[in-house]
Amino acid sequence: AIERAEKITHLLTDKTGTLTAGRPRVTDVVCAKTSTPERLIKIAASLESNSEHPLARAVVEYAREKSLSAEAIKDFESVTGGGIKAKFNGREVFLGNGKFIEDRNVVLPDDMQEKASALQKKAQTVIWVAEGEKVIGMIAVADPIKKTTPAAVRNLHAMGIKIVMITGDNRRTAEAIAAGLGIDDVRAGLDPQGKQDIVREFKARGAMVMVAGDGINDAPALAEAEVGIAMGTGTDVAIESAGITLVKGDLNGIVKAIRLSRKVMENIRQNLFFAFIYNALGVPVAAGVLYPFLGILLSPMLAGAAMSFSSVSVISNSLRLRKIRL
Repeated sequence: AIERAEKITHLLTDKTGTLTAGRPRVTDVVCAKTSTPERLIKIAASLESNSEHPLARAVVEYAREKSLSAEAIKDFESVTGGGIKAKFNGREVFLGNGKFIEDRNVVLPDDMQEKASALQKKAQTVIWVAEGEKVIGMIAVADPIKKTTPAAVRNLHAMGIKIVMITGDNRRTAEAIAAGLGIDDVRAGLDPQGKQDIVREFKARGAMVMVAGDGINDAPALAEAEVGIAMGTGTDVAIESAGITLVKGDLNGIVKAIRLSRKVMENIRQNLFFAFIYNALGVPVAAGVLYPFLGILLSPMLAGAAMSFSSVSVISNSLRLRKIRL
């Protein structure tokens, strides 16, 4: 990972928990006329209580604040990067993004889509909830940008690295966040396979790709990248799939990793010079190249000194890495 990081040209990064803090809060609850806010939250919390996603924790916490307890569900099925389906009180219910709901032959009402669009333009993620074939409401969740993210993005740009957001979230929400951070490109509405395909697309163009993520849905992309960066605050599978883990989940750690890589590889190339220059100069002299002209041969004492200087030069040069500022 250290060897490859110096050559990185593109950073492909997840949004939730990577660019954002991963501590979202429910901001709005929009209920359809056929249901009530209490029922909407109860169903959502019942489904989300089985998920480890940060957005799920936000919904469950909101239900707890409203003194609404989750109920037992049956036939739970999670679609990574999409949503959840299960049976609640004998009826089939769905929760997830707009595409996931529509793929279940549920029509999203026009008036609610307008409200969802307005919320997404404010960088809020919209979770749709449907019962049977009808939408019963949606829940808007906001996840603040990490305080360290803007500076990290600026530093990465200064290092000549292009930044692309790859997220399963809605495009409007993703673009709103990307615009505020100055991110170069946005790929939204992606499932785990879609994220992996984007990595392959950039690699096929000749880019050296680094991927940063924290979730299960990021694992395939992390494994596909030249260098995978996992947040230490994320899932075990993401950490296992990555070559580098940022213990605190601070994106400035990526900047440090790349700077360290560049300095280490520069140092290695210098060391190779020091390792070979003494031999390149000494071997011909020891072989007697100068003897016919100048009568000079390399004594064993000088040869031994040259070998020692070679080692001392390499070690001394390597120790300079202790003083670099990351």
